[in-house]
Amino acid sequence: MPLPTEHSAPSPGTCSGRARAAFWILTMIIRLRYGRRLQTYLKIGACVLVGVCYFAFLFRESLNAYEHRERATAAELEADAAEPSKQQLKLKRQQMQRQRLLAQQQAAAQGNAGSNASTGTAATAAVAPPPPASTLNPVYEYSEELHSSTERELQRRREHLAAVCERYKLQEKYPPNPWEFFVSPGHNNLVWCNVFKAASSTWMYYFNILAGYDVKYLQRTETQPLELARKRFPRPELAELMELLPSALSFLFVRDPFERILSAYRNKLEGNRNTFYKALGTKIVKRFRNHSLGGPWPRCGPTFEEFVRFLIAERGASKRFDEHWAPIYSFCTPCSVNFTIIGKTETFQRDSEFIIRQAGLETLLLGLGKLPQRKQRRIGNQAQSGIKSEAVVERYFADIDRSTLDQLLKIYRIDFELFDYDYRKYYDMVRPWSLEQSTAGTAAAAASVVTTSTALPAAAAGSTQGSATA
Repeated sequence: MPLPTEHSAPSPGTCSGRARAAFWILTMIIRLRYGRRLQTYLKIGACVLVGVCYFAFLFRESLNAYEHRERATAAELEADAAEPSKQQLKLKRQQMQRQRLLAQQQAAAQGNAGSNASTGTAATAAVAPPPPASTLNPVYEYSEELHSSTERELQRRREHLAAVCERYKLQEKYPPNPWEFFVSPGHNNLVWCNVFKAASSTWMYYFNILAGYDVKYLQRTETQPLELARKRFPRPELAELMELLPSALSFLFVRDPFERILSAYRNKLEGNRNTFYKALGTKIVKRFRNHSLGGPWPRCGPTFEEFVRFLIAERGASKRFDEHWAPIYSFCTPCSVNFTIIGKTETFQRDSEFIIRQAGLETLLLGLGKLPQRKQRRIGNQAQSGIKSEAVVERYFADIDRSTLDQLLKIYRIDFELFDYDYRKYYDMVRPWSLEQSTAGTAAAAASVVTTSTALPAAAAGSTQGSATA
């Protein structure tokens, strides 16, 4: 009888044979079972490896395409910035045509006047046709009368500011601070102090045009206008600014101080929607919210009353204010910098065109296409609702009591007086008493009523007893 080989089943005739047969069967079962599982694992591993390699290849190709697109966009933007736009060339050609027409009309008028004087006749010289109406800015039509009235108003503002500076000796308290100044020596020494939340987005747009950026680029770029402007107009040194000011056309725009801080609150802190200021909003809520009275927790952001209390506390601790609500006298220092023009947001269109014409920048700045409304709202720091702060100022100040308004006014009163704004109207908007005083007054009144109600029966009883005795 032949012996069983490795691949043949053993004979089950004996006990050892049966054991060997069982061992052989068990070995075959293990080989079949785990051999298939190993093959499955190998197949899965191979599929995963192929998938990883495929996705790595796709990622590499996407990265290369993105870098190529970025290089092409950068080259296109540099070309746009280096060459003047078609709109600017068109405006320049129109300006040159108007100048040639005006020169021809003046020469014709002088020739007619000379011929009339030499002949001595009373014939009237032919009247030259009037120049075409200006189409530079359809919103604001320029005229000599309006120019003269604007000059008088700006002179009155400068005189009023000088008188207030002299009254409080503010030149000594607030020396020049060049931090927020923009200087453009190549455009008739134009100097601007940027006051945040005082229509600064339009003039930031203008300065980016003066810096050489193309209008289309400014309309589609995601870079902040302030960052773009500072690349071309870095912050000046104090000595450089003071040397340039006597021959410069310097200006700033101001706004009602309380409307300005309300605008800053609505844009930066209300609802905690602004990512950059969300941490500050949460800090204000945790510090100033009275949680015993209920109300939403930090995710809804601080109320305007809590923001005002924060400003008062920061000034009490002599801390530096954020530029969006810092008083103008502290960083533009108008008493130490003799500004040529003090513009106001209430007359922004008129004052802006006066500045542009005085600087001789009509060709560059007037008639420019405006930014899209979505872009204006994003870069102009406007409130999400689109409602201007001056339209809702009464509703917000109704949450403030009179004593809080007194403390807030200590911070911004100089701005009110320097720029001739009326702060007394806000006393008609606020509550006469604080919430704690109102609660205490209500409790005292209730206690008085209880005391009176218990005293009346006692008095009545005393009078009854007196009547019985009598």
